[in-house]
Amino acid sequence: MSTATRTIDLNADMGESYGRWVLGDDAGVMQYVSTVNIATGFHAGDPTTIRETVGRAVELDLCIGGHVAWPDLMGFGRRRMTVPPSDARNIVLYQLGALDAFVRAAGGQVGHVKPHGALYVQASTDLELATAVWQAVAEFDDSLPLMLLDTRFAEQAAQDGIKIVGEGFPDLNYDPEGNLIIEPRKLAWDPDLVGSRAVDMVLKGLVMATDGTPIDLAIDSLCIHGDAPNGVEVARVAAATLQAAGIAISTIGRRSRTGRIGVAI
Repeated sequence: MSTATRTIDLNADMGESYGRWVLGDDAGVMQYVSTVNIATGFHAGDPTTIRETVGRAVELDLCIGGHVAWPDLMGFGRRRMTVPPSDARNIVLYQLGALDAFVRAAGGQVGHVKPHGALYVQASTDLELATAVWQAVAEFDDSLPLMLLDTRFAEQAAQDGIKIVGEGFPDLNYDPEGNLIIEPRKLAWDPDLVGSRAVDMVLKGLVMATDGTPIDLAIDSLCIHGDAPNGVEVARVAAATLQAAGIAISTIGRRSRTGRIGVAI
């Protein structure tokens, strides 16, 4: 294995089951990532699912983040909403409080925040909405990084004490404008392709759009999706491919149990 030349956070969405409906193999994916984004009940996740997912993540000392969303269980948080900024701020803060209760009960601490679905897409391009989101984060804990598609609002967020972390998505396509092409139901991707795209995103800072247009990226975290039919294998191969390329996997936020930051797995 090559000597590490740089580091990258590797995150995955978790806790998106609900009642008797199970989505993804969270325990399997957790073996290969440094950071987990746990659903907080608005797009998916119920109290028991949150508790169980948090418990596993704390045991592994992963960085736990609130995967906050629009209140849209039926649409899995993927339908756009238009609400006053004050309501959006309260929606985010409410969900962070719910997650924090379970994390504290498990002996851990929350380490970052990442919006889900439509809220993520909208907040990545709409300054007014993004401001509402990061102000909620600042009220909760202004030391937490906030994940968005890119860092276009980094300067404005910094004025409220919030650091924005840009993400890359090696298991999703991008359009020529650099927007994500969301899959209504996560498809199985070739694990080797995901791994090679992940390496290019980190070392070259780019990804190819569906029409071959090169898209420049400025990222400190990569997201893979555990709800794919082969999600665990994608996570395993992506992590191994990154490490073989000399890229260490480490957190961008604090680990849940020890509070350490930037410790490679």
